[in-house]
This record gives sequence, C-alpha cells and structure tokens, in this order.
Amino acid sequence: IGEMLYKDPDQHTFINFITKYLGQGWGYFAGWSYWISLVLLGMAELTAIAKYVQYFIPSAPSWLIQLLFLIILCGVNIVAVAVFGEVEFWFGMIKIVAILALIATAIFMVLTGFKTPVGHASLTNIFHGFKFFPMGVDHFFMAFQMVFFAYQAIEFVGITTSETKNPRKVLPKAIHAIPSRIMFFYVGALIAIMSIFPWRQLPADQSPFVMVFKLAGVNWAAALINFVVLTAAASSLNSMLYSSGRHLYQLARETPALDRFRLNRLSRTNVPQNAIFTSAGFMVLAAILSVIPWISDSFTVITSSSSGVYIAIYALTMLAHMRYRKSQDFMADGFLMPAYKVLNPLTIAFFGFIYLSLFLQESTFIGAVGSTLWILIMGTICQIVTQKNELR
Repeated sequence: IGEMLYKDPDQHTFINFITKYLGQGWGYFAGWSYWISLVLLGMAELTAIAKYVQYFIPSAPSWLIQLLFLIILCGVNIVAVAVFGEVEFWFGMIKIVAILALIATAIFMVLTGFKTPVGHASLTNIFHGFKFFPMGVDHFFMAFQMVFFAYQAIEFVGITTSETKNPRKVLPKAIHAIPSRIMFFYVGALIAIMSIFPWRQLPADQSPFVMVFKLAGVNWAAALINFVVLTAAASSLNSMLYSSGRHLYQLARETPALDRFRLNRLSRTNVPQNAIFTSAGFMVLAAILSVIPWISDSFTVITSSSSGVYIAIYALTMLAHMRYRKSQDFMADGFLMPAYKVLNPLTIAFFGFIYLSLFLQESTFIGAVGSTLWILIMGTICQIVTQKNELR
C-alpha cells in the first residue's frame, strides 16, 4: 500500500488501486467490503466497551452501554475534524503512558531483584521451562486469527500520511517505524511481564497488566487497567466511525443510485454527517447481537466475520500491487516493497491459512461462513453489474 501511495499520493484510499489494476468489478466489491469491515470492527469495539464498563457498573445492560457510547462518539465525529483529532490524541496518550509505566516498573523490578509470590523478577524467567508449542501445535495456529484481527486497519498509517503536506517524505518514515513500534510496545510489554512472572505461571483469569501493577503496590490496578483498555476500545471505535463515515461518503459519490439517501452531502462543518450516522446505525447491530440468547460470544462472531472479509480485501490489494509492478505506472525509483515476487504470494498464502483456520473453531465458524457468503454473493453481483454497465 505504501509503495502504491508513494507513486500516487493524491489517492486517499488504497481501494482505488484495486479498481485501477484489477477492474471496476473487484474495485466495487472491495469498496463495499471495506466499509462493511470497518462497521464490523466498530461493532467489535462496542462489544468490548460494554464488557469494560460492566467492570465498574455490573448491573448495566450491555446494549444500553453500547448505544450511549455510540451516541457520544457520533457527536464527537460530527462536530468537526479538530474535535475528533483532540479526542483521539488523549485516548492514544492514555494507552502509551500505561505501557511505558508497565515497562518502567518491570525494569525497576528486574534491577532490584523484586520478590514475587513465585520467585524473583529476572530476565531468566523468560527462558525458564522454555518449550515450543507448550499448549500444542493446534493452539499455536489458532492464535493467529485473533492476532490478525488485532492488526486489522493497520493500513490507516499509510492512508493518513497521504494527507500530509509532504507525503513522499512522511510515508516511508511512517511505514519503516511500524516494526520498531511493534517491537517496543507489544514485544517490550511481553518481555516486561514475563521477566516478572515465569510465563507458565501467569494466571489465565487475570490481566498480566493488573498483576504487575498490583505487585508494584498499586492496589487499584484492576480499575486502572480496565479504564485504560476502555479508552483504547473507545479510541478504536472513534476511528472506525471517522473512517467508515468517510468511506461511505466516497462510495456514495461514486454511486449515483445512492443520491436519494443524501450520503454524499457534507455538513456545515465540512463533515460527512449522514454517512457517519448511517455507519453508526449499522453498528447498532452489536447491541442487538448482545441480547440474542443463542449467540454466546458475539465478540468472536463479529471478529471472525470481519477477519474473513478483511482477508479478501488484503489479498486483492496484494494482487493489485503485482499488477502495478508490471504496469507502465511502476515507479522504479520510488518507495519499493522488497522481493515482491516472493513475498506477495507468500503473504497471500498466509492470509489463506488464517482464513481456513476460522472454520476450525466452533466459536469462529459462524463468522467464517458469513464472511464467505458475503465474498461469494457480493463478488458475483459486482462482477455481473460491472459487465452489464460495460455492455451499455
């Protein structure tokens, strides 16, 4: 995505590259699928928000919590872009401070040989009892689908930098910084936790963040961490409302049949208000799912549905990139993805592996079937409609 945006920084969505290099039909499919995926991500965050709020207010019904948060963040999004940016800044700052505090606490404990209920804080705890696939190979592979879900929407990094004053300067720096950010904030936090507690003895029913801060003497650690993850989920929902609204607005501008719904209109504050409200309206389905008795884990159903559709979009993006490399548009002195002839097919195969793994667990099976039906039906409709339009 970064390579193609570097070549054409005027594009504000990578979906346009699918349209350009794979055809109008696949572009139309990817456009609507991407909007659906953003809505599903928003639904997943709404479901998580309800769980976190119920820690503080156990008697509060999840559907009511979800509606209230949706209304509040819709209000944030329709006022002005500046308000959205300010809220997102503080949401992000809370997450960063919490992780930095965790890592700093772990460093102090390791340096002082802090005594824990099972020993002492030490880097040797990471390697104690080391074994590949300690819970079995199947558990290892099943974990990939949830990790994949956690990294969905990472393409926002490339899309947002395309809107800066000098995207060709900012874009490579932003993308090159992603691995180091992952190493520090994700891997660094894991190393910090496992240094304090031998990983085999980490309690499965307790947040490791909560455990570390409790050991450090923060008795209200559980409330603190629940607040942090609540703001993280709210931040993600905020971004999904922002992105899904603007993506639907763009789709409406390209689809004359949607004129009657006025989704291609901007408010007085230059915000796609109608498109944001419509996206939020679909996210309300999360509240409905939470009260359906036979759906025991609505979060897993939503995440697996989102992952299935997202995989299709990412795979199409990889194919579009391969077509771009062979086209006259290719910018040989641009920001290049290395070894694309090998890495693109490997990445597509990896996506296929994750997609198949969604069918192997009972909790994700329903979502996998739903996403498959969407891909087959919507993909076919888009191709047929496109062919008819070309014949005209």
